[in-house]
Amino acid sequence: MSQSLTKGAGTEVARVAEGHALDFGRAWEYAPSLEASDHVQIDPRYGLFIGGRWVSPRSGKYFQTVSPSTEVVLAEVAEANAQDVDDAVRAAREGYDRYWSKLKPADRAKYIFRIARAMQEKARELAIVESMDGGKPIKESRDFDVPVAAAHFFYYAGWADKLAYAFQGRSHRPLGVAGQIIPWNFPLLMAAWKIAPALACGNTVVLKPAETTPLTALLLAKIIEEAELPPGVVNIVTGAGETGAALVNHPDVNKIAFTGSTGVGKKIQRAIAGTTKRLTLELGGKAANIVFADAAIDQAVDGIVNGIFFNQGHVCCAGSRLLVEESVHDAVVRKLKDRMQSLRVGDPLDKNTDVGAINSKAQLERIKELVASGEEEGAERFTMSAKLPEKGFWFAPTIFTNASQTCRIAREEIFGPVLTIMTFRTPDEAIEKANNTMYGLSAGVWTDKGSKIFHMATKLKAGVIWGNTFNKFDPSSPFGGYKESGFGREGGRQGLSAYVEVV
Repeated sequence: MSQSLTKGAGTEVARVAEGHALDFGRAWEYAPSLEASDHVQIDPRYGLFIGGRWVSPRSGKYFQTVSPSTEVVLAEVAEANAQDVDDAVRAAREGYDRYWSKLKPADRAKYIFRIARAMQEKARELAIVESMDGGKPIKESRDFDVPVAAAHFFYYAGWADKLAYAFQGRSHRPLGVAGQIIPWNFPLLMAAWKIAPALACGNTVVLKPAETTPLTALLLAKIIEEAELPPGVVNIVTGAGETGAALVNHPDVNKIAFTGSTGVGKKIQRAIAGTTKRLTLELGGKAANIVFADAAIDQAVDGIVNGIFFNQGHVCCAGSRLLVEESVHDAVVRKLKDRMQSLRVGDPLDKNTDVGAINSKAQLERIKELVASGEEEGAERFTMSAKLPEKGFWFAPTIFTNASQTCRIAREEIFGPVLTIMTFRTPDEAIEKANNTMYGLSAGVWTDKGSKIFHMATKLKAGVIWGNTFNKFDPSSPFGGYKESGFGREGGRQGLSAYVEVV
């Protein structure tokens, strides 16, 4: 198909197929509907939350956190060094020995409930700061991140005094001090995923958020302070890789929980080898989203869009490989291109925005490099037509067709709004292609036959498999992967196992 190039001021070059079935014109140009942020108070400088108090870093160093949509500095944040991490671990150990391990489980539940209720009360503020600091659309922060984060605290508060039922009457005890390191794509939600089950099981926590998105974790620290948790039960230290390494290597940490890249996960696994530390890893993914010819195609197209363009593709379980049955490939691609043209890219605080800003300049460069490799390897690129803002880090939703399984875009995790489309003829071929990856985190199956979904689910090597939907999460449902996507489960009853010793 012939292609034309269009370019607006300050935009990435967009490749738009000619002769489109639908011409939307100006139909999707909505008037701005901005979420007000003038009532949100972001402190100019944040310290470390250690032992129930805000303290200055021993290093005296601070780093800036920047809004990816405007490149405006939002705040200065303390950079914790090894001494600060040691202070936090000591505080967590004292909090465990003196307070948290001695509390009745029902009393621990009350504190966790307090956190959940406070998160609900401050939901609007948390959602706005999440979008400002991370770049994701406000409707995602408002309708997904914050409610699901609060739901995890509610869910695990309910488990705190029922652990005997979780482990079928077997004796269990908390591990002690849990070191937790979370990524930048879902900062508040990942904090909830890790802190809530750890507290419910009787552990204390030292949490390190990602250096590019620390603000909502620090707001959560304020909520924990207001909830009057005993000192040292939750400690939050900010910084980059060296801070995380100090936490991983600390001799008095009993458990490490890490969500992030496969490369860093491997380093952590090597670092704690030979120690008694427990470890769970939730790493990268290259999920296959499989569409059969008997699927409801329009529904599937919306599922494809949600699977890859949600949170700008900054999702470890994103459906970044689309496998389409050959007979409906052309129809699916045509409908997908039309649907992409209706997406709105822009200001994360605009309630009309579907796709926000890329989290950082470094991540944007990574996306561009992999997209360029796709073109060099012969895949056909289609990027939706969009006028991107002049400031900030932006990449318009993109798909590749005619890609082979050996292409880098079909093998490597791009972690951006980029989809690679391939075809299959039989279920066995779909299974073989879907499993032909070093990852094993998630997959999706689209068909009108329940038996086919169950058959595919038994053959796909992935920890989470969605049927006729994608990116659906619930606190009661476990999440995790196989192979180089990590090990261990977060969420559900299974998520408790990571934070107890069962004897």
